[in-house]
Amino acid sequence: MKVVITGANGQLGQDITNLLRKHGHDVTACGSKDLDITKYDRVTETIQTHKPDIIINCAAYNAVDLAETEWEKAFLVNGIGPKNLSLAANKVNAAFVHYSTDYVFNGKASRPYTIADHPDPISRYGESKLLGEQQVMRHATRSYLIRVSWVFGSGNINFVKKVLEWSDKSDSITVVDDQVASPTYTKDLAKATLDLIQTDQYGLYHCTNTGHCSRLDFAAYILQQIGWSGELIPGKSTDFKTPATRPGFSVLDNFGLKQVIGYSLPSWQDATERFLKEIGRT
Repeated sequence: MKVVITGANGQLGQDITNLLRKHGHDVTACGSKDLDITKYDRVTETIQTHKPDIIINCAAYNAVDLAETEWEKAFLVNGIGPKNLSLAANKVNAAFVHYSTDYVFNGKASRPYTIADHPDPISRYGESKLLGEQQVMRHATRSYLIRVSWVFGSGNINFVKKVLEWSDKSDSITVVDDQVASPTYTKDLAKATLDLIQTDQYGLYHCTNTGHCSRLDFAAYILQQIGWSGELIPGKSTDFKTPATRPGFSVLDNFGLKQVIGYSLPSWQDATERFLKEIGRT
C-alpha cells in the first residue's frame, strides 16, 4: 500500500509513519515544511507525483487559545487544508483519512457524544475543525473521518508531558476537575487507524482509549505512576483565564468503531502506563 502522510512530524504522524513502515507499506512522510496543505497547487502536485492508495492527514493547527485571534490561520490549516487534500485524493482515486476533535461539541451533554450527535463548537479552534469535517464530507469520495480527544504521544507537547514538567518544578499543582474527556494514546490510535483503513468501511468514527476522566483524575493517575509526593489541588476552568472556552464534558462514545475493527481500544489508564514507560518515566 502506498501512503502519503501529512503532518508527519507531529506525535500522531510519527507513530503512524513508524507503524505503517513496520508493516511494510510504502510511506511518503511529509512534514509541514515539506508540504503546506493550505496551498492547493502544492498539494495536488505532491499527490499526483506519488499517486498514493491512501492519504493520512495528521497536519493540524492545534493552538486552541491562539486560534481565537489567529482564526484565519486555524481555518486555513484545519478547514481549507482538508478540502485541498480531499480534492487531490479524488484525482488519484485515493482514500483519505482525516482527524477531528471532541472540541466540535459544546460539552453540555450528560452522556458521551456519539457520531449521531450534532456538533456545536464553542471556540474558534472547534469551528475550524468542524469546517474541516464539513469539507471532507462534502468533497472526499472515500474518507475516514476520525474524531479523537486529549491526544498524547512521544512526539510533541501534550497534557501528560505538561504534568510531568510541572511535577519536576513544583511540589504543588492545580488542575481543573470540570473538564472531562477520554485520553487517547497515539500508538493505540495509529493501530486502530491502520486496522480501520483495511476494512474499506468509510465514514465518521470516534476513536479514543476506553473510559473517561477529568483533567484532575488524569493528572492524579500520571503522578501516582511516577511516585510524586506533592499536593494536587482541584481547580475550576474559571480559575484559569484562557482566551478559548473548553467544553466541560466532551467524552466521545466509540460506537460504530468496535463493530468495524472488532475490538475496543485499551483503557486510558493502561495507555498512560505504557506511554510513561515509553518515555522512561516509570
